[in-house]
Amino acid sequence: MTLAPERTIDLYPTRGATEVAIERQDPVVWSPQGTPGPIESQDLADYERDGFLAIDRLITPDEVSVYRGELERLISDPEIRKNPRSIVEPASQEIRSVFEVHKLSEIFAGLVRDPRVVGRARQILGSDVYVHQSRINVKPGFGAKGFYWHSDFETWHAEDGLPNMRTVSVSIALTENLATNGGLMIMPGSHRTFLGCAGETPKDNYKKSLQMQDAGIPSDEMLSRFSGDHGIQLFTGTAGSATWFDCNCMHGSGDNITPYPRSNVFIVFNSVENAAVEPFAAPRGRPDYIGARDFQPVR
Repeated sequence: MTLAPERTIDLYPTRGATEVAIERQDPVVWSPQGTPGPIESQDLADYERDGFLAIDRLITPDEVSVYRGELERLISDPEIRKNPRSIVEPASQEIRSVFEVHKLSEIFAGLVRDPRVVGRARQILGSDVYVHQSRINVKPGFGAKGFYWHSDFETWHAEDGLPNMRTVSVSIALTENLATNGGLMIMPGSHRTFLGCAGETPKDNYKKSLQMQDAGIPSDEMLSRFSGDHGIQLFTGTAGSATWFDCNCMHGSGDNITPYPRSNVFIVFNSVENAAVEPFAAPRGRPDYIGARDFQPVR
């Protein structure tokens, strides 16, 4: 395990007395123009403009079956359920998420190493990458709670100590994403403005925020401004589709009150040149299984 270096200059102050909007200080695409990779140049330009890239079929139906079977195995394992990496729904007590799945499962570890996955991350971030976070999101039907509007980077900066916006996430659908079962929503172009939220970070905030967010939530006024400026796009797609999105995109998802679960595997790649330091706005860092302190590159 690599120890986190000391805290560096804070380009994105947050969790203070007031909410503040700051122009992004970092590139969106870090590779020089024309760098070869699995993402075509026009798609990469669209990602830079919008902050996301949707892929209709990243993995095949047969692969979906394998990953879906592994998801079911993990969430039905009593030992996994007792593991702190498992987060349950407050009302139903069904598993909501399981973190660090690339270390709990060799099958998901293989997905992390897949060139279709890690190759796109390297191309966007312009360097070798490590896994800052991985998880499966189950979002079962009949009442699974959504994820309120937020920027992942705001949390990862405040509570995990990521200095710069050199991080990208991919959400790979293992079930069909419908317009009705709590799909991902993003405000296109919102990644170009960092929103520093008001209010201090409670001690061990992750214990509550992974079930129901509180700290790091934008105001209604700012969300109205962002949605007015950028609009909102809802992502639907078949199992096997994927959405890549920048760490600073304003995004969220609604509750799932349908009978149809919305399950996905979520992988966060961070540049090895952007390794986590001490948290910028929290009493201490979150556990390693939520915000990694092992900066070894994916091979």
